[in-house]
Parts: sequence; structure tokens; C-alpha cells
Amino acid sequence: MRHFGSLTAADAAALFEHLPQEFGRDSGGDLLSVALGATLYMPGDRPALAADIAKQAAAGVTSVVVCLEDAVADDRVADAETNIVAALGELHRDATAHDRDPAAPGLPLLFVRVREPGQIPMLVDRLGPAVAVLDGVVLPKFTAATGTPFLTALDEAERRCGRRLWAMPVIESGAVLYAESRVDELARLRALLHRDRHRVLAVRLGATDLCALYGLRRTADFSIYDVKVVADLIADVVNVLGRADGTGFTVTGPVWEYYGHAERLFKPQLRRTPFEEHDESELRGTLVSRAIDGLIREVQLDRANGLQGKTSIHPSHVAIVNALSVVTSEEYHDALDIAGTDRPGGVMASGSGVRMNEVRPHAAWAQRTLLRARVFGVSAPGVSVVDLLASSLSR
Repeated sequence: MRHFGSLTAADAAALFEHLPQEFGRDSGGDLLSVALGATLYMPGDRPALAADIAKQAAAGVTSVVVCLEDAVADDRVADAETNIVAALGELHRDATAHDRDPAAPGLPLLFVRVREPGQIPMLVDRLGPAVAVLDGVVLPKFTAATGTPFLTALDEAERRCGRRLWAMPVIESGAVLYAESRVDELARLRALLHRDRHRVLAVRLGATDLCALYGLRRTADFSIYDVKVVADLIADVVNVLGRADGTGFTVTGPVWEYYGHAERLFKPQLRRTPFEEHDESELRGTLVSRAIDGLIREVQLDRANGLQGKTSIHPSHVAIVNALSVVTSEEYHDALDIAGTDRPGGVMASGSGVRMNEVRPHAAWAQRTLLRARVFGVSAPGVSVVDLLASSLSR
């Protein structure tokens, strides 16, 4: 699969200095964790689930989570399990009927968010051969206490199906949010996750559940970084679990809840000038009216705070998050200069002459940037994020 694969050859050539590269299920965890990009969540009891997954894949979605937890009412869980088994079975039959490897391009990376550990081996058993289209499991409300049963169940499921399943634990519990237990809980989580490092694809943040612990819900005027009790936790999660010294994990950005015409009190968060310069004033108006300016700002804040990718609950968010993940030409060449030097340290001007590149402090940033460039591409000189947004949202 490849990000922006739906672009025409002419559009891709105009937008990208280096095109996004293909990646697959065997690309390795470091690359796949970045390639997740915007991960679209769907309720497990959604009608026509298989058709919807195929439709979103054709539209450019490369990672999907089918949810059995909060997105499904308690009295609908059994029906949702049956629905998921049927949908993945349908996707598997379609792949094999067209003489395609079930793990070949055509399907996004597929995960199931379970409620409790016993569902993992149960679903694997019920899927049978269709487990070939399942890439992993999202583990909700993951704590040092609940984590071991989840990972043990995943061990059992892997033995039964004979293939590796990725784990994506979700940090969203009081044990990690409350100040009196946070440091101890994060240290225990790190130790637990390191024991299963080979299967942990990414650590996800459940901002909605975290806010719920204090009866909070942010409006479209505010990002999660304005909710200080959660923003403090994000900083600590990155501090403990997101280090760039080889011990860290990819930590993904939390969900943005708004996709319609939300009432706004404060000024929009998008400047007019970049859109006017690219003759896209109408696009700016559309983004502001649907509160997407808040999403754009939050994605930028995610990256500034060490997060990559984002949980998405609406298809319209996917193109936004992935467009904002493209590496600019200036970033790319700065990263090449820093990563390519054989000097043990030192400083140099960026190619544009507008910022400083220090070899040693910026080395980890350069490696992460080059990895992101592989899967999301490098924009051509003169191509702005406005151009990428306009092209992505027009398809």
C-alpha cells in the first residue's frame, strides 16, 4: 500500500519531490508505526462493515481499527463480534477469489479493538483462515495490572493462528492520569511493554476517556493541549515511553471529535494569507466552518510534542492528518545534511539559510524525519501544505 496512491501521476509529480514509498505488512515495526498515519476507527456493529472498509481503503485510508469497546453498546457486543467475523471473512474471500494474497495491497492494515482479553483468542478461532487479513489488536484501558492478561491472551492467539499479531495498547486509565500514581504506573508500563517490545506497534492515547475521569469535554475552540490535566499526562507519556534513544515507542495523537458545523466563540486558527496566495480562500472557509482548523492545529501540536499519526473517527480527518504528515523539501534536505555528515558534532546553516542545524542535537530528529519521508513523501519546492490539503480533499 502507499499513501496518496489515489493521486493521478500528473498530480503526484507536481506535488512531490520524492513520492511516498510503498509499504506492506512485512515492512517492520519501525516503519509501520509511522505509516499508520491517520487510523480510522469504525464501530464493530456497523452495517456493511466489509464494504465500508474496502471503500475507505480505495479512498486512501491505510489503517483501520474495528471497535468492540466504547463504540458498541453493552447489549450489542455479541452481535458486533459476529459482524466483525463475517466482515473479515468477506474481505478474505474477496482477496482469495481474485487470486490475491490476503495480506497483499488492496486492504488497509486492520486491527480489532477488544473489550477484554478472552475476546482475542476467541476471535482468532472464529476467523479461521480469515485471520490472514487481521494485523493486530488494540488493547483498551491498558495498565500495568490489566496489561499482562491482554498480552498473555495475544500470545495464545498467535499460537492458535500461527502468525504475529501487533499490539497497540491504549493509555486512558486513572492509574496513569492521577498525579499520585502516575510515575509508578508509567515505570511499570514501560517495563511491561519492553518485555513484549517485538509486538508493540504503537502506544495510543485515549483522550476522551481521560477527560471523562474529570467530567471534561473540550469544545471545537480548544485542542487537547489546552486541557492541562491531559496535556500534562501526554508530556509524561512521551517522557517515559517516547524517548529517541532506542528504548521508546511510537506514541500516536488522540482523537479530534469534531467534523460538522460546530458553534465557535473564538477566531479561526488558520491565517488567510497562505490560502489567498494559493487561490484557496474557499477551502479555508470550508475547513473553518467544520472546525477542521482546530484539527490542523492539534496535529501540528502533536508533532511538536513528540506524537506521530492520529486516531480518527471520521473519514474526512484522514486526508487532513496524512497531508500534514508530508515532509517539506526544506525539512528533508536539512535531515539529509544532518544524517549524512561524518562530523561528530558542529553546526551548519539550513539550505534556506533561515535556521540552524546542529549535528548532534538534531540527529534523532533527522532520522525520524527521513523515516516519515519514506512513507508520506517529500513535497516539491514551492508546494505548501495548502496545496496538499486542496489536492487531498478534492478526491
